[in-house]
Amino acid sequence: MKIRAFAEGDRAALRELFVRAGAGSPTESLWGHPESEAAVYLEPYMDLEPESLFVAESDGALVGYLAGCVDSSAFPGESARMEQAIRAYRLMFRRKPAAFFARGIADITSAAIRRAPTAGDFRDDAHWPSHLHINVAPEARGIGAADRLMVRWFERLAATGSPGCYLQTLVENRRALRFFERMGFTACGPEPVVPGVRYRGARVHQRTMVRAV
Repeated sequence: MKIRAFAEGDRAALRELFVRAGAGSPTESLWGHPESEAAVYLEPYMDLEPESLFVAESDGALVGYLAGCVDSSAFPGESARMEQAIRAYRLMFRRKPAAFFARGIADITSAAIRRAPTAGDFRDDAHWPSHLHINVAPEARGIGAADRLMVRWFERLAATGSPGCYLQTLVENRRALRFFERMGFTACGPEPVVPGVRYRGARVHQRTMVRAV
């Protein structure tokens, strides 16, 4: 197992890994169109901050990655990236994405009636200016790939002087929660519904987690 910096030649393999790394998790596919999902959660990190993107390689194949951002205030927010993907891929005219966004509108409307919050971007630049996404293929889980990717990320944060980082996952993703807690992250804030997302037929909830460097 080798942890190294992202290289331009990794792009195709990373796109393929993005599709299969979430297998079995509540976020295996959000709206059923992997290309546009990658445009939100992977492509911007390759394009805008490749120096904070690390990969796990085993026997010459990529089996995991961590996409990070040191200064979230200088990076397009998730909502803005999603809006761009909706336009670029005409997602409202595709059956599965259109159904996802229709559910999302219904969830937001229901929450508004109940005066309940819904999931969204997190900002606390003074304490947690950095953020990350991490994905590991099923065959590489439990063998240290995720741990070593995190260690490399923490080293980068220390080197850049960042005071801390955050991530957003799902309350229902128990395996991920246990891992993040073991890596020193703690829950921060409420756990609102994530509009549109369903796991085993039920709504899911966002958990924001933070860690000081």
